[in-house]
Amino acid sequence: MPAIYQHRLIVPDDALDEQGHVNNVEYVRWMQDAALAHSAAQGWTAERYREIGGGWVARSHWIEYLQAAYAGDEVVVHTWVADFRKVRSLRKYKIVRPKDDTVLAVAETDWAFIGYEQRGPRRIPPEVAAAFVIVPADQEP
Repeated sequence: MPAIYQHRLIVPDDALDEQGHVNNVEYVRWMQDAALAHSAAQGWTAERYREIGGGWVARSHWIEYLQAAYAGDEVVVHTWVADFRKVRSLRKYKIVRPKDDTVLAVAETDWAFIGYEQRGPRRIPPEVAAAFVIVPADQEP
């Protein structure tokens, strides 16, 4: 059960903007992909969420872009759960280019748990919360 999940990718050519570096929208896509992969690694796939009739929706994203990434770069999105509240959870990200240990961005997503049928907030099921380790600020990468 990895507390801090590492999602690896290679930047494709179509992720670039007209300035020749990764478009800022791609970082949000990487964050979502990393969160989904981490959840699946913990046993919570899309299918399992459908079975319980609930899942996560993003309430807000915050990103600080620090350095640019380019086509062909290997990128690692480190992600972890910082907290669980009644119906919300804060997930954090540190996006790094490993070849030179450059931090490209740091980010957070505030996720809300919803019931699929009523499309509204629902208390996070204990079995979902139990699948993840909360990473305290002093243990973040």
